[in-house]
Amino acid sequence: RLLHHLIVHQLLPVGGGYAKLSRMQAFLMWCIISKIEFCYPLLMLHTMVRAFTQKKSVLPFGCILTKIFRYHEVRLEGEIGTKLNKEDTYNKSTLNRMGWKKQDGNWTYCPKSD
Repeated sequence: RLLHHLIVHQLLPVGGGYAKLSRMQAFLMWCIISKIEFCYPLLMLHTMVRAFTQKKSVLPFGCILTKIFRYHEVRLEGEIGTKLNKEDTYNKSTLNRMGWKKQDGNWTYCPKSD
């Protein structure tokens, strides 16, 4: 659940529903679990191109791109900044809500029993 959340919100962001897993998201999940290297910049590029070709879309990876632009001293005057929402950050509370508990210094997944 945590890996899926990280993928759909951070690594390969999507707009809209998160119930369906795309092939690319499944591939990325498999690579991470299997410890197989992948070219993240290429995945970012494909995601941005796909977003650009859709009618209703925003350019993903704003935080990453801003850091890159600032590093290379690209002038960003006139651009409207957007603050991160509370749900866009990961902390102890986020992990606890997802069923992760810290036990003996290690994070362990403890699913809730229904």
